Amino acid sequence: MAETIDYYYSHLSPWSYLGHERLIEAAKRAGATINFKPIDAGKVFAASGGLPLAKRPIQRRNYRLAELRRWRDEVGIPLNLQPKFHPAPDRCSAQIAIAALLSGFDIGALSLALMRGCWAEDKDLADEGTVAAIATAQGMDGAALLQKSKSDDVIARFEKYTEDAIEAGVFGMPWYQVDGEPFWGQDRLFFVEKNLGL
Repeated sequence: MAETIDYYYSHLSPWSYLGHERLIEAAKRAGATINFKPIDAGKVFAASGGLPLAKRPIQRRNYRLAELRRWRDEVGIPLNLQPKFHPAPDRCSAQIAIAALLSGFDIGALSLALMRGCWAEDKDLADEGTVAAIATAQGMDGAALLQKSKSDDVIARFEKYTEDAIEAGVFGMPWYQVDGEPFWGQDRLFFVEKNLGL
């Protein structure tokens, strides 16, 4: 039976962005299914004792930048270490991605475009017009998805994904769960691939 990967992430997480395409490629090679679950990072941090970026000690913030620089160069994708519109709330981008998923579109491709918007193109993912335009550029009806993103079922799904993350013990993004085994961070994708038999 094909494996299923529960993928908890935020479009505003640079680490999610760094691992996103590699996760999708690994799942394809393994014949695995990804359950894309964009979550509210703030609620997860609050539940797990984590701190938002602005409240972390300067030593941790400086090391984060050094690691981001290393991984950007290693992975070879464009990444602005200090994008103009970060930090920002997760909700707007998460809910339009969920609306796309529920409408039968490729949430993986849209999520990558949203992440690239924040981390490479200095776009504001908390702005409704911006996320709708990103969806439209992906061949979707951005205006319709934006409207759907405000529906009760999408809002409930976003809250459920966040609750699922807290119950699963998630404390950072990205988080991959394969057959009950947790993996935190895109730097653990090597172990995810091993778990998938690659």
